Amino acid sequence: MKKLTGARIVIEALIQENVKVIFGYPGGAVLPIYDEIFKQNKIRHILVRHEQAAVHAAEGYARSTGKVGVVLVTSGPGATNTVTGLADAMMDSVPVVCISGQVPTHMIGNDAFQEADIVGITRPCTKHNYLVKEISKLAGCIHSAFHIAKNGRPGPVLVDIPKDIQTFKYNYEGKKLTKSSISYKPKIRPPLEQISKFVNLLTKSKRPIFYIGGGVINSGLKASTLLCNLLKITGFPCTQTLMGLGATPTSHKQFIGMLGMHGTYEANLSMNKSDLMVCVGARFDDRITGKVSGFSPKSKKVHMDIDASSFNKSVNVDHLIQGDLSKILEMTIKYIEDNKITFNSQSISAWWSQINKWRSKNCLSYKKSSSIIKPQYALQRLDFLTKNFNPFITTEVGQHQMWAAQFLTFNKPKHWMTSGGLGTMGYGLPAAMGVQIAHPKDLVIDVAGEASILMNIQEMS
Repeated sequence: MKKLTGARIVIEALIQENVKVIFGYPGGAVLPIYDEIFKQNKIRHILVRHEQAAVHAAEGYARSTGKVGVVLVTSGPGATNTVTGLADAMMDSVPVVCISGQVPTHMIGNDAFQEADIVGITRPCTKHNYLVKEISKLAGCIHSAFHIAKNGRPGPVLVDIPKDIQTFKYNYEGKKLTKSSISYKPKIRPPLEQISKFVNLLTKSKRPIFYIGGGVINSGLKASTLLCNLLKITGFPCTQTLMGLGATPTSHKQFIGMLGMHGTYEANLSMNKSDLMVCVGARFDDRITGKVSGFSPKSKKVHMDIDASSFNKSVNVDHLIQGDLSKILEMTIKYIEDNKITFNSQSISAWWSQINKWRSKNCLSYKKSSSIIKPQYALQRLDFLTKNFNPFITTEVGQHQMWAAQFLTFNKPKHWMTSGGLGTMGYGLPAAMGVQIAHPKDLVIDVAGEASILMNIQEMS
């Protein structure tokens, strides 16, 4: 078998991971990898103007496709410039693999030119990271990075590759024959007893509400479809977080608006007065709960999520279900059907009557003006004129972001890209670029504020 350089192994491993696009910026510590990119035509390289934007573009690509976004940057400042993007991807559970160059192994720790301990720096803001010190472990680290990034709760993984490792030669036998460097097997299927207890709680509830987060979208289209079916079966109301918009259609009559600080009157009061709150793929963020002791104080609480570290972190719940949401929802619907359980809409009719009274307040109404174009009106017109195109929407961060969430319609998952957990100004423009690369024939719109867009305005070039 012909031995390959480390740089060539990187490219071959990416090809085996079905990578089609890399967002990056070249530098001395990754020139061997760039030379290999130049020699092939299977992977397209998108040249950004700043490494932070490379990660945001990869996030947009990943969130709109469900695939892993890939970033390639050089050592030192090239690597440290990715930190904000990696932290953003970590907070919002976006699968990204960032490959960074590093000074040669024998110079690590000597304060060499453009050296930075990027593994140490990114340890708190990545799901996992690697410093590859042996050419024999390079391919395993690359393939493991993709496995970790996209399985379980998605997130960013960094692989730091010294320049000499990129030039050394070693055998590469392909993904199937490459020994993985880590065993990572998230729990996918919950015990049936947990499903049984959950359904029992559903049948007894008089004032239920489904609280839907971005985990549903991360779980895939199947999870969204199954959740829509469960809502139809039960007839229960649902609310969504900022990250969960589009998990179920926001135009549906059972959707009562976004929840939380910038949510609707009816959604927040329904949460406060409910007797059963079902959290599906959300994490009880402080923008949702406000004062924790006053959050849905009289309800039984169910939390379903693939990430056990989210359980009882800020809000204590009564029933936990760990697993992939598509599997949990599939098992729930099957249990309901197998046991011929029915939900009588009359039993919660009083609840819906109360919700509709709260709805009648029309909390998002505003006074129209003949002298200026109000942002709310502009977004309503944007929604009206583009909804038939089913556009992909990105935003920067600020008040315009909240207006976009309140006044735009999201009827499909993966069409809403915004920085939720970290609140990163400058996210929207490069994210929109990443979405457009993934969907070249579709309409992509970045809703921006005049300050936020300047944060990464260099990407206009």
